[in-house]
Amino acid sequence: MSTAEPRYCYRHPDRETGLSCSECGRPICADCATFAPVGIRCPDHAGVRRSTAARIRPRPVRRAPGVALASGRAPVTRALIVANIVIYLVTVVQSPVGGLNNPGGSLYVHWLLYGPFVVHGGWYRLVTAMFLHGFLLHILFNMVALWFIGTPVEQYLGHTRFVGLYFVSGLAGSAGALLQAPLTPTVGASGAIFGILGAMMIIEWQVTGRLAGQAMTWIVINLIISFSFSGISWGGHIGGLIGGILVMLGYAHWREGRAQYGQIAVPGVLGLIVVAAGSVAIAYFRVRGYG
Repeated sequence: MSTAEPRYCYRHPDRETGLSCSECGRPICADCATFAPVGIRCPDHAGVRRSTAARIRPRPVRRAPGVALASGRAPVTRALIVANIVIYLVTVVQSPVGGLNNPGGSLYVHWLLYGPFVVHGGWYRLVTAMFLHGFLLHILFNMVALWFIGTPVEQYLGHTRFVGLYFVSGLAGSAGALLQAPLTPTVGASGAIFGILGAMMIIEWQVTGRLAGQAMTWIVINLIISFSFSGISWGGHIGGLIGGILVMLGYAHWREGRAQYGQIAVPGVLGLIVVAAGSVAIAYFRVRGYG
């Protein structure tokens, strides 16, 4: 947990927040923020052109250390994309079949998610499977989605909380995949990405006051696709989605019925632990019969 002093919305001094305007750096709460892929804006800068905004010079604020600002940068998202691509290329090189569309080999076999392998000491597969992909379009779609969805969510949550969201959602996705089909080998980052979508839905709900936003639209479309085609782990998608929603709710500081996102606190850490432990427990009870 960060020891940095809390920061409060410049328009609502009683509301702790971890958000900042990407133009001026002033702290703002969820009610004041304009949330978009290009960054988060305060009311003074929302909807104005950058050239106009540059002429507005609000009083400087001291940025608390350890708080990620909506600066347009998302290093964790980029690092995850690079890691997935590198691992995919390794599995392509190791594949006995050969070809960019046919990953395989020892790393692929040792990291994929498969119930009997999990129960025989392969619990690490709950995490490693989210870095494997079955074919070129699989990783292409997942990495494009991770870039466009993960970037604004990382800016909103900050780097540390985003890492927790990603990996715990991935764990929940692995548990869901095993719950659905423990005897089907499963790979992919989709569970973690659905968790990010679930977090984005909660963010939009807090900012706009309604759930039927852009994130909900993407969730519905992707769930329809998940159930419409064979070979897709809909259990992993639903598990990741539920995990992401629960983690996001755990991160929130609830005051007067409103969720506020300041420094990560004990409830947020406990939320990560509970969702992660619950995911492992679900996986255990599902695969223990294959021991």
